[in-house]
Amino acid sequence: MLFIILKLIHLISIVIWVGGMFFAHFFLRPALQELEAPVRVKLMRDVLGRFFSVVLILVLLVLLSGIGLIGAVHGMAAKAGAQFTMPLSWIVMSVLGLIMMAVFGHIRFALYKRLNNAVEANDWAAGGAALGSIRKWVAFNLALGLVIIAAMRFPLG
Repeated sequence: MLFIILKLIHLISIVIWVGGMFFAHFFLRPALQELEAPVRVKLMRDVLGRFFSVVLILVLLVLLSGIGLIGAVHGMAAKAGAQFTMPLSWIVMSVLGLIMMAVFGHIRFALYKRLNNAVEANDWAAGGAALGSIRKWVAFNLALGLVIIAAMRFPLG
C-alpha cells in the first residue's frame, strides 16, 4: 500500500509540474504578448510566483517519494532474498530529475528574484529580460521532463 501511495504522489507531482511548465510556455506566455510591458511583466511575476511556490512543494514531494519508491523496491527485493539492481531507466530518471530540480532552483532563487526586483523598480526592460531567461530555462526543464516521461514509458533497460 505504501508503494502505491508513494507512486501516486510521485506521478501527480510530476504531472502538475511538467503540465504547468507546458501551459505557461505554450499558452500563457504567448497569450500575454499583446499586453503592455508593465501589465504583462507584473502579471507573469504574480503567476510565476504562485506556480513556483507550488513547485517548491512538488520538488520535495518528487524527491522524497522517489527515494521512498527506490527504498521500497530495495526492501521488497531484500525480503525475497534477491539483489536489487536499479534499472537504467530509473537511473536516467533520477539523474535528469535532480538536474531539473537544480534548474528549478536557479529559476526560482536567481531569475525570479531578478524579475521581482525589476517589477518593484518599475524597470520593464529588466523585467522582460528576466522573463526571457526564465522562459529559456523553463523550456529546458520542460524538455528534460518530457525525456524522463518518455524514458519511463519506453524503458532503456
